Amino acid sequence: MTISKKAACNSHGQDSSYFLGWEEYEKNPFHESTNPNGIIQMGLAENQLSFDLLESWLAANPDAASFKRDGQSIFRELALFQDYHGLPIFKNALAQFMAEIRGNKVRFDPNNLVLTAGATSANETLIFCLADPGDAFLLPTPYYPGFDRDLKWRTGVEIVPIQCTSRNGFRITSPAVEEAYKLAQKRNLKVKGVLITNPSNPLGITLSRKELNLLLNFVEKKGIHLISDEIYSGTVFDSAEFVSIMELLPNRNNPQLMNRVHVVYSLSKDLGLPGFRVGSIYSNDRLVVAGATKMSSFGLISSQTQYLLSAILSDQVFAKKYVVENRMRLRNRHTVLVSGLRRVGISCLESNAGLFCWVDMRHLLSSDSLEAEMELWKKVVYDVGLNISPGSSCHCAEHGWFRVCFANMTEDTLDLAIRRIKSFVDSISPIKHCRNSRSKSISKWVSRLSFHDRECDR
Repeated sequence: MTISKKAACNSHGQDSSYFLGWEEYEKNPFHESTNPNGIIQMGLAENQLSFDLLESWLAANPDAASFKRDGQSIFRELALFQDYHGLPIFKNALAQFMAEIRGNKVRFDPNNLVLTAGATSANETLIFCLADPGDAFLLPTPYYPGFDRDLKWRTGVEIVPIQCTSRNGFRITSPAVEEAYKLAQKRNLKVKGVLITNPSNPLGITLSRKELNLLLNFVEKKGIHLISDEIYSGTVFDSAEFVSIMELLPNRNNPQLMNRVHVVYSLSKDLGLPGFRVGSIYSNDRLVVAGATKMSSFGLISSQTQYLLSAILSDQVFAKKYVVENRMRLRNRHTVLVSGLRRVGISCLESNAGLFCWVDMRHLLSSDSLEAEMELWKKVVYDVGLNISPGSSCHCAEHGWFRVCFANMTEDTLDLAIRRIKSFVDSISPIKHCRNSRSKSISKWVSRLSFHDRECDR
């Protein structure tokens, strides 16, 4: 072997259908003029709806983009070595923006912030700080496919799913959490914590106070950690309340619990800047902050990026207007996708946040199986020309759910995607009708035939 076992091992998750869909898109990317029949990327959670707001700010504030302070260049200052604790001016601005996103119901101490190269680095760094190889974290399903890479690949930590189902809208329940903990014990895994995404990726829903208190009660009882990945907190686009886990901690009056709850944040989704690689860890535990700060030296944010963003975020008038306008645009775009799919006979989980919808295509499956979900997914990618993410890539226990993104394209492209889905559904509806009619007339003994036989019959 020419490379190390770590580099060669397949636990990275790169062979997941989530990533494979991206590969197919890159081979044949849609372009409205040069490749109108190409694959439309609906598997990438990017926010491209508010770039004009940022570009207008940059045009009105040329000094920031030119790395000037009071008209004088500070390029050399930014180009030289910077302490890996980060620029104080940026940490202050980021802490202020995090509070603004949460309606100023909670404050963040800049000294408790650790800067990282994106949320990917933040989550992995936290896992390194809180767990050893062979330990486990509990995650509600469905969950972001990249967590198999971010949390497991280099750390050696295991993920144990908290199984959530459509019966209650994929909400977290106490029995499901306890069952996951017992499963970890059966596997001889030491549970070090629970990790949640709030708002949820891929569900696009905010966690309720009931769910958050349930989880706080659980980690308090078990003496373990809770990581709340809140990178979509600024994308909540309807009147439903977003509650940060930090908002609930003061009422607990438990200093130990306070130190075991940690928040991950990023500007990738709220500001639409994934290419800037800006993430952060927030923790009240000084040991975690110190350890994470040391580890952050392997993934720093450039000084130039910190300076530019500190100027943008420090403009409180602009920041407030951006948050309001961006949420309105997300709401409108979400409505376009949901209403368009509804007209085609496809429903979505009711959601209020994020850059995607959790779409129910169970009625389009040829059978209730993983094979049927993969069959449908491949048809949508290759025949329909849409890259969407199958629920199985998100570890959903139910077949036929898909994550569909709506904020990384123009509205014209989204309209085209909906038209493609309509044509596809219309083309298979007669087949589904015949299949359903035939199944009703089959006698009971036929239902005992093997799945293989039924597939052959088709």
